[in-house]
Amino acid sequence: MLKKTGAVLFVALIVVLGLWRESPAKEPAKETYRIAWSHYTGWEPWEYIRQSGILDKWAAKYGIAIQLDLINDYIESINLYTGGNYHGCAMTNMDALTIPALGGVDSTALIVGDFSNGNDGIVIKKGSHVKDLKGREVKLVELSVSHYLLARALEMNKIKETDLTIVNTSDADIAAIFASDKKGAVVTWNPPLLQCRNEKDAKMVFDSSMIPGEIIDLLVVRSDSPDSLKKALTGAWYEAMQIMSGKAAGTDRAIASMADFAGGSIDDFKAQLKTTAMFYEPGLAADFAAGKKLKDTMEYVRTFSFAHGLYGDADSKDFVGIEFPDGSVMGGKDNVRLRFSAEYMKMAAEGKL
Repeated sequence: MLKKTGAVLFVALIVVLGLWRESPAKEPAKETYRIAWSHYTGWEPWEYIRQSGILDKWAAKYGIAIQLDLINDYIESINLYTGGNYHGCAMTNMDALTIPALGGVDSTALIVGDFSNGNDGIVIKKGSHVKDLKGREVKLVELSVSHYLLARALEMNKIKETDLTIVNTSDADIAAIFASDKKGAVVTWNPPLLQCRNEKDAKMVFDSSMIPGEIIDLLVVRSDSPDSLKKALTGAWYEAMQIMSGKAAGTDRAIASMADFAGGSIDDFKAQLKTTAMFYEPGLAADFAAGKKLKDTMEYVRTFSFAHGLYGDADSKDFVGIEFPDGSVMGGKDNVRLRFSAEYMKMAAEGKL
């Protein structure tokens, strides 16, 4: 009886071992990181990166998963990032300072994608000069780079902000509102800027080419994000830049895809690219991040932001610290919340990703 029982147990053990060997081990679930972006000429490549499989390829290389989400309202995308819903977000240098950084989120400008060189502008009907804004309602996304652009234009033309009325308007609605306003005045960015410029009797009276290098478009991530995410995002971005710039196959297909997703023609998208100073080469982007011009710009930006109440109850523009690639800090060294990094862009330039 004991021998029979032992034999049965032995056979059962063999069967179990056999089944265990035949069943493939389950791979551990990959960590998923969420990235938000919104429509803008310099950020349209992100959708191409997603659709083409470039993003998945780089994510797989580093053993992670990346979910890229389009948020149609730009400010809402940054609010979602600041609130902890996303690990990264496409935003400008000013908004990176005034929303997540001042909100206490330690953020790193991982990729310097471009600076606006005519991609942001002031458009009016029945007028031909910045001075024609006096006494008008001006629609813009309040306290965004559009507001900054307006302030710089007014300063350069010796006009006070109190000489006009600012109306806070979503970037998703601004072009349609301008189209129906016979004496409209707006400050916005592409693609809606191009739509506004194409309206009858519309004239662009000021644009970002008059303050080059000051409105910078970034991909910002939480500073404590893992290297795997930072490397995957940077690698994917610069693979797309090689294609966009014609240094890799598929340029026409990529541009057509971006134009379609942006909701315009290929010619429209190419026209917008002409007013976008894209950093197709990672080495040039790294040099820009490490240059003195960026420090000068951030001094302008933080001064504007503090003067317009974006620092809340803080009694000084030094309340929050801004760190640069050389390790220097502008503002509070014990409260650094915005960091400009050239590290991963340099790695891309050196083929080390």
